[in-house]
Amino acid sequence: MSTREDVVIIGGGAGGLNAALVLARARRRVLVIDSGKPRNAPAREMHGFLSRDGMPPAELLATGRAEVERYGGRVVRGEVRALTREGDGYGDGYAARLADGTTVRARRVVVATGLRDELPDVPGLRERWARDVLHCPYCHAWEVRDRPFAVFGGLPGSVHQALLVRQWSEDVSLVGGSLSAEDRARLAARGVRIVEGEPVGLAVEDDALRGVRLADGTVVPCAALFVATRPVPNDALLTGLGCERDGNGGRVRVDASGLTSAPGVWAVGNVAEYGAHVVAAAAAGAKAALAVNMDLIEEDVKEYAR
Repeated sequence: MSTREDVVIIGGGAGGLNAALVLARARRRVLVIDSGKPRNAPAREMHGFLSRDGMPPAELLATGRAEVERYGGRVVRGEVRALTREGDGYGDGYAARLADGTTVRARRVVVATGLRDELPDVPGLRERWARDVLHCPYCHAWEVRDRPFAVFGGLPGSVHQALLVRQWSEDVSLVGGSLSAEDRARLAARGVRIVEGEPVGLAVEDDALRGVRLADGTVVPCAALFVATRPVPNDALLTGLGCERDGNGGRVRVDASGLTSAPGVWAVGNVAEYGAHVVAAAAAGAKAALAVNMDLIEEDVKEYAR
């Protein structure tokens, strides 16, 4: 009997843990390797997850780890530095090398390493991230509804974001950035105020956001600032395997189950779907787990038939 894991899951967020839960219940040898750096760690609560709405993200993950371990799965803290294929055959599996020098071998791999949000280089944004500097209105806008909003202009997605957050407040200002005539007309139709000028900082008082400071010293009042971040997937392990990307250097291409172009490697959650909320990442993990389990069964059948 091989001492390899059936499946190693890299990343212990909602996607990785839900994949592990399904596979552990399928009596697979499952190891989750988690770096402990979830994307939503700064957020006080997560939303839009039926029966878990308002739960702190750390509590969801702690509950998930306990559930995985209840069925015999293992969750360890660590950072995978390299992922390499062993041999040339489909069933040869993979070796994951950790930062501490440990090597873990597995027949199949699920990568759930998420992404990081790149913010504009403006003082104060990172410090107030997920507090009153926000990205996803579906995640956070209800909690700041009916207050004055500002949207950081000049970024890809800024106009879309301004049109969207108007759903939660009648007082929305798009600050900075150049706009086409069509965009100006769309914003006006939605009742979004356009503020000219370059945003260079925040006005904060009593540990609360009071406004966006412009280069000329003007302060645009707001209680929440929405920023369309640049998503940067943590996909180095996947690209190191030569996984195909969509379009010109886009995200790693996966099929409906999360399978990449690398044999036996699945990618789930934000590393493969940038806009996936927690509940969507968890669902993707479950879907991948079903495919992984069946793939292992088919391999065993072929091996037995030889």
